[in-house]
Amino acid sequence: MESAEGEPTLQEGITGKIKALDFIFENSPVRVIANRNCTEIKLAGLTVGPFEEGNEYEVLYWVARELEKFGVVRFRGEDLLDSAKLYKIHWKERVQTVGQISELPKDFYPKLRRLLAGLKEETVKNPEKVREYEKAKQLATDIVNVRLKKIVSLASAPAQTEHVLRNLTAEERLLYDKIYMLVNKWKTHLLEFEEKAEEKEND
Repeated sequence: MESAEGEPTLQEGITGKIKALDFIFENSPVRVIANRNCTEIKLAGLTVGPFEEGNEYEVLYWVARELEKFGVVRFRGEDLLDSAKLYKIHWKERVQTVGQISELPKDFYPKLRRLLAGLKEETVKNPEKVREYEKAKQLATDIVNVRLKKIVSLASAPAQTEHVLRNLTAEERLLYDKIYMLVNKWKTHLLEFEEKAEEKEND
């Protein structure tokens, strides 16, 4: 769906940019630990390895996921987002005042989407995981809603400094910029309409 001017709608513009950020995440380097010795492996025309058990290697994220499926490597604990970390992030976000927005871990939203997708997939094989998935989804929704309110509040105020905006993720900055632009256009049109109305009354 496009606007009357033939430009992408606000939703399409943001969705496309979030997909682009996700693509960048998939192709970003990540550190992994080899679970076992393994010779070179070819993945989609890319050759990786060899791997030696216990050693750390840097590969692209999507490559790491494929190697993990085969049990060749595992992600480092500090690079993963799990339910326990999500709970801590949720708690931290809730205790912040309205004017404060906390810093999220690097690549939070791409990792969050993959955490939820992984937990949902596990519920098919293990019904006991349903509760963990539902709790994680609720925490994620709460985090998004709390931060959304803060972003809208920031975007509705005069232009913020980079110091204030530094804790927004790339996805959140997209939203902030769009809302700020829309709010300012809206305010301008309201004032212009009022001024024209006054001119007509004086004629």
